[in-house]
Amino acid sequence: MSEKRSSDQAPITHFRSDRISLINGRYYFDTREGVLKGPYASRQEAQQEVEAYIQRRQKLARTSHRGPAKTP
Repeated sequence: MSEKRSSDQAPITHFRSDRISLINGRYYFDTREGVLKGPYASRQEAQQEVEAYIQRRQKLARTSHRGPAKTP
């Protein structure tokens, strides 16, 4: 058994939590901003909306980094 040095990094454990919740028979998903989106009729529909939401957020982030459009 080896001793841990003070300079050693502690192992990092990442947890992926399920964004989808079932509440009163309807499906919702949580955003990183803490917003509950829904309701959706099925888990599959909620998952599709999660993916669409992530794509919209990524697109928004890419366009906001470009700055204002140049006009001739």
